[in-house]
Amino acid sequence: MPTRESTPAGAPCWVDLFSSDTERATEFYSSVFGWSAERAGPEYGGYVNFTKDGHYVAGMMHNDGSHGTDDQWTVYLASDDAEKTACAVKDNGGNLSAPPMEVPAKGFMAIADDPGGASVGIWQPTGFNGFGLVLEDGAPGWFELHTRTYEADVDFYRAAFGWDTHVAGDSPEFRYTTLGDGENQQAGIMDASTFPDDALLGWSVYFTVADADATIAAIEAAGGAVVIPAEDTPYGRLAAVTDPTGAMFKIVG
Repeated sequence: MPTRESTPAGAPCWVDLFSSDTERATEFYSSVFGWSAERAGPEYGGYVNFTKDGHYVAGMMHNDGSHGTDDQWTVYLASDDAEKTACAVKDNGGNLSAPPMEVPAKGFMAIADDPGGASVGIWQPTGFNGFGLVLEDGAPGWFELHTRTYEADVDFYRAAFGWDTHVAGDSPEFRYTTLGDGENQQAGIMDASTFPDDALLGWSVYFTVADADATIAAIEAAGGAVVIPAEDTPYGRLAAVTDPTGAMFKIVG
């Protein structure tokens, strides 16, 4: 079982859901992935942590509508110093939509926008390291940015987050860069400049599943929907789906 004690700086370390219906979301993800939910306490604003087999895999906070933001998943990248990373974001063509703030006894968080406008979180752990299980059924498995500003974003993540980038594909049909190489790959950036106008852009989390088709059936039975039907790829059987309130995520089986 691939458990994780810590995450290298710059790599994805956490994902959380901004949901307008946290009770329904809890029921949905518990049904689909077998997650258990635990509330962090009132001092954390009702934040919910999800666990799988006793390991943290994701979080959730309530979307009360005041931010004018749709329900969505956010990918967080690890930082040794959130303030320093925030400065690097601004110095390299990004913006901060939420400056660094302390989460007592847990860490420091911020939300940045990269040059292409995609939102990504920053997490500096002080007591909470992020997810403790990866690449297992119901746990995070891959993290990917689809962008129409590919070269600018590759440069941005290299400069602002210290990414060790490797070109995985450089043809007009497939331009792709990874954080890390070989078995050490942590995330990817896809050039979406030639994708259709209605293509899904921004950061996505892929949850690993044992059986993609069975998981899709469970998603639909629990009130979710399929956005991109499952297809076989060299990396597994992939699909894009939403939960009952429209938050999009991907599965790989």
